[in-house]
Amino acid sequence: MKDDILSAQAIEERQVADAWLRITTWLRCHAPATLELLRPGATEDEITALQQALGVRIPAGLKSLWRQCAGVRTVPGQGSNFLLGGWALMSPDSVTYVYREKMVSQERDGDDEFLFWRPAWIPVCSFYAADYTHGLYLDAETGKIGGWSRFYEHRPGFESLTDYLEEMADALEAPSLVTGEKPGLVNDVLVWGPPSDPGLEALWTPFTG
Repeated sequence: MKDDILSAQAIEERQVADAWLRITTWLRCHAPATLELLRPGATEDEITALQQALGVRIPAGLKSLWRQCAGVRTVPGQGSNFLLGGWALMSPDSVTYVYREKMVSQERDGDDEFLFWRPAWIPVCSFYAADYTHGLYLDAETGKIGGWSRFYEHRPGFESLTDYLEEMADALEAPSLVTGEKPGLVNDVLVWGPPSDPGLEALWTPFTG
C-alpha cells in the first residue's frame, strides 16, 4: 500500500512538472514578458516551513509546482494573472496569509451550514498577485481545484491540479481547439481573452499558433 501511494505521488509530481515545462516553454517562445514575472522555485526547506505554517499536508503535485515556481512578481503594467482563467500563482507568503485569514473567518463566523473555509483548502491562485478577493484553492483531501470569492461563494473547478495545468498547456499549444477563453498577447504578455476591458482588447492579439 505504501509503495502504491509513493508511486502515485511520483506520477503526480512528474505530470505537474511536465505540464509546467510545456507552459514555460511556450512563454519563453511567445510571451517573454510574462516569463520574467515568474519567481524562482521554492526550496525544500521553504515548502516544509509552509506546510508547518498551514498545518496541512501539501499534496505532491502542489509541491512539484512550487519547486518550479514560487509565485509571480508584481510589476506595474504587466499582467500577473496569466494562468488559465486569468489567475495569478500565489507566493508561499501570500498562501499563508490568505489561509490564516480564511480560517479566522471560519472559526469566528462560520458553521456547518455557512461554510467560509475548510482546513484542507490550500490557496493556490489569486485574482492578481496582490489581490486576494477571488482565487482558486486545492483541496488537500480530494485533490480537486475549487474557487472562492469575496462573498464566500465556492464553486467547483478542476478534478486535479494536473488537469488544470494540462488544460492550460493544451490551450497554448493548440489554440484552434479552445472553445472558451483563448490565449492572446499584449506587448509580449500572455492575456486570456478577448479581454473585457475595451482598452486592453484594442491591444490584444489572439494567438493562433
